[in-house]
Amino acid sequence: MTQQVALITGASGGIGRATALALAEASFSVALNDFEPSEALNDLVADIESKEGKACKAIFDVSNINAHADALERIAATLGPVTTLVNNAGVGVISRGDILDVGGQSFDRCMTVNAKAVFFLCQAFSKTLLARERNKDCAHAIINVTSSNATAVAVPRAEYCVSKSAAAMISKCFAARLAPENIAVYDVQPGLIETPMTQAIIETYKERAAAGLCLYPRVGQPEEVAQVIVSLATNRLPYTTGHVISVDGGMLVPRF
Repeated sequence: MTQQVALITGASGGIGRATALALAEASFSVALNDFEPSEALNDLVADIESKEGKACKAIFDVSNINAHADALERIAATLGPVTTLVNNAGVGVISRGDILDVGGQSFDRCMTVNAKAVFFLCQAFSKTLLARERNKDCAHAIINVTSSNATAVAVPRAEYCVSKSAAAMISKCFAARLAPENIAVYDVQPGLIETPMTQAIIETYKERAAAGLCLYPRVGQPEEVAQVIVSLATNRLPYTTGHVISVDGGMLVPRF
């Protein structure tokens, strides 16, 4: 059986960290990406190795599309060829505010990290898969972590919404291209999740969830998103691809 190897971008905290731990527990070797070295990433590697898992750091800036192919080669040399890509790295807006005041810097930042980087890392990963022989019994997948804001408008974070909507379409495009090759592509859309990115506004999210914004009257945890990602990575949803998996406590269910 081919060893499953996952590359998780933005792995040092939040959903990325929880996903790395969950995939390692599911017997994946994991390559942990961040744009710079950190104690958080060191601690994550140590945590996984203490449980007899295999992990390595994959330090590169996802927004530098020229770095993608080399990063995949380095991971393959350390852990083996990557079988699963989890595009989790993302950024928020520089500052919340009126859509009429959004500047080019914040728009470009969101689009570069949340959409362009996703597109080209999917491309680089796909090329490596198609260029080598693959074990047909081994699941191969791309899992893009976008957001409920790929669908739901948040006017104070308009440029973020636009970038996540673009990422959602990237998932569909690659699903259409890769399905004949038996490679699945998914779009995981978290809702109100308690992470470092949402820390500044999490109390408001908790109040809104409890007041009825979500069908489950609470915010979600990174570990819950991670378990969904593991299910997709291990082909527990066979004969599926191109699908949106909403991990949002029912927030986007239409109601009257």
